Amino acid sequence: MRRMLIMPLLAFAVTVTVASASAQTVPHDRTALTQSFAPLVEQVAPAVVNIYAKRMVRQRANPLFDDPFFGRFFGDVFRRNRPKEERSLGSGVIMDRAGLVVTNHHVVADAEDITVVLNDRREFEARLVLSDEDTDLAVLSIEPEGGYLPFLRVRSSDTIRVGDIVLAIGNPFGVGQTVTSGIISGLARSHVTDSGGPQSFIQTDAAVNPGNSGGALVGIDGLLVGVNTAIFSRSGGSHGVGFAIPADLVAAVVQAARNGTGLVRAWVGMEGQDLTADLAQGIGREKPGGVLVADLYPGGAAERAGLRQGDVVLRVDGREVRDPAEMQFRIATLPIGGEVDLTVWRRGETLSLALPLEAAPEDPPRDVVDLTGSHPLQGAKVGNMSPAFALELDLDPMQRGVVILAVRRGAPVSRFDFRPGDIIRGINGQPVKGTRGLDRRLADEPEQWVIDVLRAGRVHQVRARRNS
Repeated sequence: MRRMLIMPLLAFAVTVTVASASAQTVPHDRTALTQSFAPLVEQVAPAVVNIYAKRMVRQRANPLFDDPFFGRFFGDVFRRNRPKEERSLGSGVIMDRAGLVVTNHHVVADAEDITVVLNDRREFEARLVLSDEDTDLAVLSIEPEGGYLPFLRVRSSDTIRVGDIVLAIGNPFGVGQTVTSGIISGLARSHVTDSGGPQSFIQTDAAVNPGNSGGALVGIDGLLVGVNTAIFSRSGGSHGVGFAIPADLVAAVVQAARNGTGLVRAWVGMEGQDLTADLAQGIGREKPGGVLVADLYPGGAAERAGLRQGDVVLRVDGREVRDPAEMQFRIATLPIGGEVDLTVWRRGETLSLALPLEAAPEDPPRDVVDLTGSHPLQGAKVGNMSPAFALELDLDPMQRGVVILAVRRGAPVSRFDFRPGDIIRGINGQPVKGTRGLDRRLADEPEQWVIDVLRAGRVHQVRARRNS
């Protein structure tokens, strides 16, 4: 389970079961209060598994220990840079009879061997089918070899309410399968982890601890409502504030694994921000809430849908969005290739716009080149920025220009403090639109270069003279 100090999509149709809110009632007498969750646990617990992941890591080495002279006298006794086996423990949920198991990405990241142990003590070697750091979800495959596999069905996250009773099932601290009960404490929690992916977590006070990662959060109807992923803790133990990934996103990732196409998220081509009370007053809206459109990528899906700067997105597919994180989550659970209806406020009017659901484009092509010649960027490997390439590099997909991919040690580019991830925006006051344009700018052989560089959201200038 991730520890936090303030705490650690797809083009596929997802079948979910919608449970009626009216079917759930508050216990009305002492008899109801003394009823047991045991029948429910007997039904769902067999589908929750333990996951053991093994990886090889290298400890930080002291250079002295690798010295041949030192080794002649002490051999390998003090060598610290040899691979060391590291094991992690987590939980998972069987999602179908075919043997697909969902867990957290951080449970199986970089693992060389993964073992899934069922509630009935059967053990299976698992194959990693899909793992995504942004959603912190991974999908494993086990071979039941004709044996029966219990599994959980999914309940749409939109049907749960704050106050609903839930059970958290997992293997905390490796003590064995454990069941805790609580309620849904909050919905659509964002900024819970440092992931850049979609965040709209379910908050629960059911006790979850390290080892619960990837375990099931189920409703009293026996359906999966979320996968436990993080806790708010300064000590490592449960403080009654746990977070789960909503089942809608879980189902979308599992469907991607079934289809074998990998994760493809719709890219809106828009930069949004929270509509605070001050901003709402400034644009003439009566109340805060929603996503204020701050910037649009030229030719992107949002611009083609008719969105404008200053618009406020209120709903996605009829569901309210209160901030950019919730909008990102809604888009992440929708299939690529179609359209989604956006409810938008614009200067006192409410509009309905159709947003195309499409992957981030690689336009322009990356066109990776190694720069040579007599100039400050000699020795750099560069490529054209595009939304798709930027997401691959974990950079801002709204930015354009030429990105530095690598810097050769000892070359002029390293002496001027250029770094991988820097985006070259202009040279001597002229914009750089691509790698070929950059080549031409550098080949002009001026007496001085003034290079505009975007790094971590800030633009600074690098100056170099020909005799530098």
